[in-house]
Amino acid sequence: MAILSAFDFTAEHLYEFCMDNKMYSEDCYRFNPMEADMFDEDDAEGTDIALDELGLIEGQKFSLHYDFGDDWMFAIRVMKIEEVKRYRKPKLLSAKGSVEQYPEGEWEE
Repeated sequence: MAILSAFDFTAEHLYEFCMDNKMYSEDCYRFNPMEADMFDEDDAEGTDIALDELGLIEGQKFSLHYDFGDDWMFAIRVMKIEEVKRYRKPKLLSAKGSVEQYPEGEWEE
């Protein structure tokens, strides 16, 4: 949600975290916010997993593939791993340019 919120996207589409950085990968964690049980248990793991359970390492690259129709791809790189004593709200560190999930005029009634 931190990534989608940073771009003012809504969480209403299928998405997957591709741990090998390849779209539609078998090595992924998928989620459908509209139908949480859309995927079979054998198809992919759900996204209800803590970050520290993923076995991430510094420098690792993976991707967030959001909205399988529009294919928004977000490249993610693990910059630093540190233990935190209390929850800190995620924040955007830097940005370049802008994007719109639904550009004006894209959806006409």
